[in-house]
Amino acid sequence: MGILSNNTASRMAERFRGFLPVVVDVETGGFDAEHDALLEIAAVPLTIGADGFLCLQPTVSTHVEPFPGANLDPRSLEITGIDPTNPLRGALAERLALDHIFHVVREAVREAGCQRAILVGHNAAFDLGFVNQAVRRCGHKRNPFHPFSCFDTVSLGGLAYGQTVLSKAVLAAGLSFDSREAHSAVYDAERTAELFCKVVNRWRQLELLEQGQLGLDAA
Repeated sequence: MGILSNNTASRMAERFRGFLPVVVDVETGGFDAEHDALLEIAAVPLTIGADGFLCLQPTVSTHVEPFPGANLDPRSLEITGIDPTNPLRGALAERLALDHIFHVVREAVREAGCQRAILVGHNAAFDLGFVNQAVRRCGHKRNPFHPFSCFDTVSLGGLAYGQTVLSKAVLAAGLSFDSREAHSAVYDAERTAELFCKVVNRWRQLELLEQGQLGLDAA
């Protein structure tokens, strides 16, 4: 991850009041963050150009070993296609998985001149709940994410495109979505990141249009 220019870092820090948006998707063994396993996590830090438009930074991801005693709902595993017993997953224990993700996020926060990361997700409370619960289980002291604030692309997709389902919102935004790749943490995180950037950048385009109109009116 390259070092951002001072101007770019300042622009990102100012854009979201000192928070760096980082898109996160988790795949799990169910819907209960306290009792069901965290099985995959992917994070996509965002950056901003000199023109004020957001774009994606490289994705960081890992498979995660179920914590001792974790529930694994067969219906969830059928949807995700994850086999937690497959040794080829290369899964990390929860603490190591968090370390792996958080290190990259903290680095991105520092380079962007921000104070903290803010989680962006599709149904973000779900992803944030699993991250927070894993943090509590591990006693992790260096969680870079705000503990309860987040940006939710369900709301943003509904506002901008009238669609709340991820695949439909992505397609409505003029992006591509392959349903065969869905329910992979990396794929869903990257599509969510593209959707978030599309909505925020659409707003930036409106700002520039209004500024141009004001300039014409002043002339």
